[in-house]
Amino acid sequence: MKLCGKYLDKDGNGDVAMIAEEDEDMWHAYNLITQGCLVKASTIRKVQTESVTGSSSSNRIRTTLTIKVENIDFDTQACVLRLKGRNVQENQFVKMGAYHTLDLEVNRKFTIRKHFDSVDLDRIDSCCDPTERADVAAIIMQEGLAHVCLVLSSMTIVRAKIEQSIPRKRHGNVTNHEKGLEKFFGSILEAVDRHINFEVVKCVLIASPGFVKDQFFDFMIRQATKMENKLLLDNRGKFLLVHASSGFKHSLSEILADPTVTAKLADTKAAGEVRALEAFFQMLQTEPEKAFYGLKQVEKASEAQGIETLLIADSLFRGCDVPTRKRYVNIVESVKENGGEVRMFSSLHVSGEQLKQITGIAAILRFPMPELEDEEVSSDEEPETVKRTLNFDNMDDDESYSEYDGDSTGDKSGDVSNTELE
Repeated sequence: MKLCGKYLDKDGNGDVAMIAEEDEDMWHAYNLITQGCLVKASTIRKVQTESVTGSSSSNRIRTTLTIKVENIDFDTQACVLRLKGRNVQENQFVKMGAYHTLDLEVNRKFTIRKHFDSVDLDRIDSCCDPTERADVAAIIMQEGLAHVCLVLSSMTIVRAKIEQSIPRKRHGNVTNHEKGLEKFFGSILEAVDRHINFEVVKCVLIASPGFVKDQFFDFMIRQATKMENKLLLDNRGKFLLVHASSGFKHSLSEILADPTVTAKLADTKAAGEVRALEAFFQMLQTEPEKAFYGLKQVEKASEAQGIETLLIADSLFRGCDVPTRKRYVNIVESVKENGGEVRMFSSLHVSGEQLKQITGIAAILRFPMPELEDEEVSSDEEPETVKRTLNFDNMDDDESYSEYDGDSTGDKSGDVSNTELE
């Protein structure tokens, strides 16, 4: 997504102009546009004209309209966003108040006018900053040359290029070669620390001809252990060593075409959300006083500053009920202010669908709050009579999980994906 302009007052009211650069950007637009907001975009309108003789003709004319959105339709397969509403701005072809349907298109500018809360602003920052969307990084190297890249679905960004002269490995000159190689590896490691955000990146590819990749990985782990670099040690499982023909950037295409790499990248998609949801259901089974779901219970836990990890579905922010949306926004802001972690789940991913099965909002607490179990569940939430756990072994596109009745026997009661909560 390309940000063309942002004009907001101190209360968050104003305009944001953007251009969708790829199909995935339409999903972000869908989450930003709500009923009642104004959207301005270029569109095609069929206009009828009447001549002086009384004959009429119709023409399709491209014009720019601003509508007040009444209905939003998003085709998840084709990634097409269709908005229906009344025209609210003077136009020579369309009367004020006339209905029109806007089809937002890739590579065409559109402007949203509304009140933007903190959740909206976070989404704008993340979708317009490519480094926040790159969940794959690659280190392509050969002796004396390395590229540190961030890989997106539409482009590859080279964040660092390292070129150093390394003495050749000759008889009697092995020490100089090893020192030069370690200095080269040290420069790459500095680039990794500077440019790879492990909170976003799910997989790091290390590619090279020969054994250079293995030597670098061993060097990185030794240095991380020596310097007590917990970040690298905790994320060592994200590194994948693969073969490349050279250390130049163009070798990335052959790396990504490798079936092993393709399978690994598929497994890492939304891995952080999957792990968080797994931890929640595990906590729900073992320490139920530290795991709650439902708006009322999570809100109470937030007021007590007790939330360590908040799990929330993005679909909750697309409702037209402003007061309810504000409650969700307040919870997100409170958790961030108190040092908690917020995990936003996409309803397009299976983990988001599973979270929606239990009201779309859940929390892992820092400390037990048994008093929350006595809170009444509101009519729009599901009762806390069902405890669930996920089957995370060999997860794929047909991921499923089982439902437990919550009694001491722990008997399985079937596949929740086809079962209504009671």
